[in-house]
Amino acid sequence: MNKRPTDMQDDPRTLVSTDWLAAHLRDPDLRILDASWYLPNANRNASAEYENAHIPGARFFDIDDISDHRSDLPHMVPPVEKFMSRLRAMGVGDGHQVVVYDGAGLNSAARVWWLFRLMGQNNVAVLDGGLPKWQSEGHPVEDLPPVVRDRHMTVRVQNSLVRDVTQVSQASKLGDHSIIDARSAGRFRGEAPEPREGLRGGHIPGARNVPFDSLLNDNGTMKTPEECRAIFEAAGVDLGKPAITTCGSGVTAAILSLALERMGKADHSLYDGSWAEWGAFPTLPIATGDA
Repeated sequence: MNKRPTDMQDDPRTLVSTDWLAAHLRDPDLRILDASWYLPNANRNASAEYENAHIPGARFFDIDDISDHRSDLPHMVPPVEKFMSRLRAMGVGDGHQVVVYDGAGLNSAARVWWLFRLMGQNNVAVLDGGLPKWQSEGHPVEDLPPVVRDRHMTVRVQNSLVRDVTQVSQASKLGDHSIIDARSAGRFRGEAPEPREGLRGGHIPGARNVPFDSLLNDNGTMKTPEECRAIFEAAGVDLGKPAITTCGSGVTAAILSLALERMGKADHSLYDGSWAEWGAFPTLPIATGDA
């Protein structure tokens, strides 16, 4: 079975179905965010697509803009003040239930879910199957800008949810964490080219490979927690250790984090710099092949 009953699947802290969102679409404290983001080689313009058609009332969350522009790395975690001011300007704050979706099905929305959790906001969920599933079922879309009213947001950063290169390097050496890489098998092995120039091929020594799309069904929905657990275990992930998720630039790693959270595994963190950072530094060790 690839889908559990709706009443078992919906969790406003992790993942909700299109049926759930349709039923709650007019709730006064619901805030919907379109967090679509694409690699340059996808030839898609996320903001233009949002302006053309989005779920009614949705605001556009620009992952590249709401980031730390002081860093040379792509879309790193923004300063707290920037996150708060951007979200306040979008009318998102304390007391809101947030639902995040993207135009790929289930991709970049998980990054924004993780970012909210990092900022201490727990009432946030990803829309299972995203905009493609929403539209395929005949639910409404619009091209109107939302009516925005400021709402204060209280941020309490949960530092345990993020890891930097020094922490990941130590975890790799000590082997006391399960490092899980969400990139494709070819990139993980160092056989396929990286989409960003100047990066070496391979992976962090000791990491295991769970390509993010292996956790998804054909319609872009996430597999059940039981199925995800089996996939992690088949990849050699020791779920008894704290987990660190990683990928190309910290976006699809959050899909692994979302799956782990749904499985009931709370001790997970995300390597924000991911391969965009690790692969760029010749002094950091790399491994190739399957392990």
